[in-house]
Amino acid sequence: MEEKFYEAARDGNVEVMKEILRSHPTLDVNWINVREGGTTAFHQACVYNRDDVVSILLAQPAIDVNHKGNTGATPFVSTCLRGYSSCFRLLLRDGRVNVEETDLWGVSPLWSAAFNGDLDIFNWCIACGREMDMRGPVIEAAKARGHTMVANLLERFEGSPEETRHTVRLEIGWYDEVAAEMFALVVFVSDGLLQVTQGDQSSSTPAARFLVIARSLPLELQMVLCYRVAGSAKEIIPGKDREGAIKKLAKWF
Repeated sequence: MEEKFYEAARDGNVEVMKEILRSHPTLDVNWINVREGGTTAFHQACVYNRDDVVSILLAQPAIDVNHKGNTGATPFVSTCLRGYSSCFRLLLRDGRVNVEETDLWGVSPLWSAAFNGDLDIFNWCIACGREMDMRGPVIEAAKARGHTMVANLLERFEGSPEETRHTVRLEIGWYDEVAAEMFALVVFVSDGLLQVTQGDQSSSTPAARFLVIARSLPLELQMVLCYRVAGSAKEIIPGKDREGAIKKLAKWF
């Protein structure tokens, strides 16, 4: 059954995968296909950019996201080599994924992306905020291949990381994407589908419950919500406007 699951992941057959998972709770989701380079179902989903399959596999508690095939390449390496933006972003957001793991020849995923001149990958690497080594050899790999835009971006980031990160996040719409996710989560909570366990429990209206939740968020996420409310495409709303923006958003409930 493991081989059938492997093939379904490789071919993007989501319904077959779900059925196998339902009917075989002890299935080894990390089964290794020795005939196909020692890869797993997760490898294949990444190689073929099956982001819907990757999402299902990431939800499996036992999944090994860093398994190496016969060449020492992890699934993350595969996404970097091929420039698969959507799949790459799913892996980048998962803290279990080792983004620095090298293959048997000592080549890192980001070195490969720089060698290929994949600007989109580096934009998301910078925007995500994860600690990643994008200095020295990575910059030189981009320069050696004439990928000036990638090299310039990485040098800017090395010299001024926070300013560059903020600029990149605005350019690629990172703030809007995070804000949309946070807004959906807050709506979900405020609709009573989850219990509010802190704050003003006497507040019963949806707007009041929203405020309880919004105020309990970390400051950075409060700012993201404010940014979303204001609809700004250029800058984060100053802290002094945060309270007014949250109240404005609360009126939607």
